[in-house]
Amino acid sequence: MKLHYENYLNSYAKKLRQAGNLSEVFLWQELKKDKLGYRFLRQRPIGKYIVDFYCHSLNLAIEIDGAASHNDRVKEDEIRQKALEEFGVRVIRFKDADVRSNLEGVLEGIKAEILRLASSPPPLRKEA
Repeated sequence: MKLHYENYLNSYAKKLRQAGNLSEVFLWQELKKDKLGYRFLRQRPIGKYIVDFYCHSLNLAIEIDGAASHNDRVKEDEIRQKALEEFGVRVIRFKDADVRSNLEGVLEGIKAEILRLASSPPPLRKEA
């Protein structure tokens, strides 16, 4: 299934890739070049949102929740996650601090989710 997105997000996603916060850079070093057996894209537009990392073959988005300023965005993230899930995207979240201080633990969580998704049958489609 091809995921559609708002075209104006392309240039914004590019700027985010170029800027990249430290946690995203750390995690990207472990996700790029199919290191976990699946191709991930960084700062991928989906719908009217941009996810931090996305694997098309698993329909999996990985989000890194920021530092202290993120506390005010919890409700916003819930709305965003629900919209992404309506596209059939599975979203997993990690805290910025965890990526920085426990990258191995974060990678184990991602590997567990990859294994779960790769061994699950695809969801049934509703008939019209």
